Amino acid sequence: MAAMLETSARLLALLTLLQTRREWSGSELADRLDITTRTVRRDIDKLRELGYPVDASVGVGGGYRLGAGAEMPPLLLDDQEVLAVALGLNEITTGSVADMAEASAGALTKLRQVMPSRLRHRLDALSMDAVPREARNPVSGDVLTEIATACHRSERLRFDYRRGDGAESRREVEPYRLVRSGLRWYLVGWDLGREDWRSFRVDRMEPKTPTGPRFTPRALPEGGATGYLSRSLGAVYRRASARVRIHAPMEEVAAMVDDAWGSIEAGDDKGCELTLFSTSLVSIARWLRAFDADFTVLDPPELIEECRAVASYHDGLADRYRRAVGDTATR
Repeated sequence: MAAMLETSARLLALLTLLQTRREWSGSELADRLDITTRTVRRDIDKLRELGYPVDASVGVGGGYRLGAGAEMPPLLLDDQEVLAVALGLNEITTGSVADMAEASAGALTKLRQVMPSRLRHRLDALSMDAVPREARNPVSGDVLTEIATACHRSERLRFDYRRGDGAESRREVEPYRLVRSGLRWYLVGWDLGREDWRSFRVDRMEPKTPTGPRFTPRALPEGGATGYLSRSLGAVYRRASARVRIHAPMEEVAAMVDDAWGSIEAGDDKGCELTLFSTSLVSIARWLRAFDADFTVLDPPELIEECRAVASYHDGLADRYRRAVGDTATR
């Protein structure tokens, strides 16, 4: 019995080693497990009998590696890995992939059934309710898989694309990476028609089959796909800019300014000059009330008209409230 337990423990240790590296030589495995190379060969045969596809190569530089099998054998995960997988599956049910909630719930149920009791107790302790984050335009797992496969195979991708303003076009790109930002998925790729890098919202894409020919991958832009997407999205939110002077101490104003949408150019204890960024001058005009202080528009002149429109709107809103309480002294 003791010998059987020792052999089982050794097989688990051997399988763990095979999962941590692409390839091991027989002598390396023997040294790590403190056994002979002959015993390594016997243990490899036993793993194969249990359904683990272990590939072997002979000659100089040969060794063993865990291959892909027709059926997925049991995985060896440590306690933290089991909990990470379980929490990740739970997260999917409130995420941005439209048709994966049922699959993730089923996988989590199966995983929980084979967990040691100590891990089930820890998982139960970590369980919590979550408000579903319903994306306005969720994507399907099939579409994500199709795009990811084209990225992996370096195959051109054709798709119909609908922009935010409703305009539609047929695009052909060299797809490189899928990137998630918040609840939205984006594809970063080289647009063959524009001859430049572009990012595309996946929920606005309708991929066409079959995919196109293989391509030789280009070097990604600086910062990789995530860096490019961050800059791309940042440009959208900086379409409009303005300079204003806030008549309040710079120390107070600085605490309210975030680098993502503004910067302080100069100031003192009486006021400060800001550069503000947004998608439009309309939104900047509406933001300015958040400083709860007088302000002067420095640039551009068009912002003055937007501020007048905001003032007129609030005058009308104030009159509506006064009438609601019987106060007829309107402007």
